[in-house]
Amino acid sequence: MSDSHEPTRWWWVRHGPVHGPLGRIYGQSDVPCDFSDTDSFNTLAAILPTDAVWIVTPLQRTRMTAEAIAAAKGVVLTPVVEPDLAEQNFGRWQGLNWSEMQERDPQTYAAFWRDPTRNSPPGGESYATQMERTRTAIERLNARYAGRDIVCVSHGGTIRAAVAMALDLSPETAMAVVVDNLSITRLNHVQDGLLRGKGGVWMVQGINAPCRWIP
Repeated sequence: MSDSHEPTRWWWVRHGPVHGPLGRIYGQSDVPCDFSDTDSFNTLAAILPTDAVWIVTPLQRTRMTAEAIAAAKGVVLTPVVEPDLAEQNFGRWQGLNWSEMQERDPQTYAAFWRDPTRNSPPGGESYATQMERTRTAIERLNARYAGRDIVCVSHGGTIRAAVAMALDLSPETAMAVVVDNLSITRLNHVQDGLLRGKGGVWMVQGINAPCRWIP
C-alpha cells in the first residue's frame, strides 16, 4: 500500500487529433483519431511512467492513443475505462460546426450563448455539469489509487475541467485553459494539503506541455 503522504500524480494526455473539417464539435461521438505521429508517441512513451495506473474513457480515440503509447513503450496495457472522464456531451449538436448549429435551430443556438458554460446543448449537458462529473470521478480515483502515478488519456474538455478543479476556476474562467492534442498536463493531489494543511490540495506541475518540446 502506498504511503498516504505521497502525492497522487496525475499525468493527463489529450488523445491524438481527429481528422475532419476544422471547427466540428465531436463531444461524445465515438470517432477514431490519427496515431501516425510516431515522434510524438515515442516522446510520450519515454516521459510517461510505466508503473502507473492507466485510465481511458469509453471513446475509442483515447484507447487508440493509449495503445499507441504502449506500443512505443513496448508494453501491453489493460487500462481502466472511466465513463465519467469522457468529453462533454453535445447531444444533437455533435458532429456539427457552430454555423450548422445556428442554421438548424437559431432560437436554441441563441439561448445557449446567453450562458454557454452553464446552458446545455439540445439533448446534451452543460460544461458546468461536465466539470462536476469530472470532479466526482477524480475524487473517487484519488481515493482508490492514493500515492500512485495515474496516466489518464482523455479529452480537452475533461483535462480543462481537471485544471479548473485544481485551481478552483469557475466554468467561465476555465475556458481560458488551452489543451492541445498529445499534450501533457501534470497535476499532483496532496492528501494532507499544502502549507501544513492551510493551503490547497493540488500542485500544478504543468499545463498543455507539447510533448515535442519536452526533453
